[in-house]
Amino acid sequence: MTAEALLSIGVYGYSEEGFFDALQRARVDCFCDVRARRGLRGSQYAFANSQRLQARLRIIGIKYVHIKELSPSKQVREAQKQIDAQQGVLKRSREELGDQFKLFYAKEALEDLDASRLLNIVLAGSSRPVFFCVEKSPKACHRSLVTEELSRQTGLPVEHIIP
Repeated sequence: MTAEALLSIGVYGYSEEGFFDALQRARVDCFCDVRARRGLRGSQYAFANSQRLQARLRIIGIKYVHIKELSPSKQVREAQKQIDAQQGVLKRSREELGDQFKLFYAKEALEDLDASRLLNIVLAGSSRPVFFCVEKSPKACHRSLVTEELSRQTGLPVEHIIP
């Protein structure tokens, strides 16, 4: 394992240039997309749609990996959607994931997560991988659960890149 840190980033709150500048300033060398659906609606964040995102990452020399098995299933996303509706919170303004989401996601995606395999095979040679989804706040997104579990297994520090 060559990783020195685990990073996370969301797209909300960034401009296109600000987003890619943040990745470069953080010395990211592998971009791990942990979204199930790799597209966003509207023009503001169109740069984070899969094809455009991958093209720009190639230009700036950052490897792209889609790790779909770390994305929450539709059922897990629906559980959070119900919590948000009960609390009257919009997805983009959510500050933290609900306990039910965390429990379901841990059972579904993290229970069998092998950090050594992921870092040594999937992300081979990467020293500063960033885990990406859309939410601005890491605590409002499953990427924080992924990095916490990987950190627990490896002892690597976690850095959240926030606009």
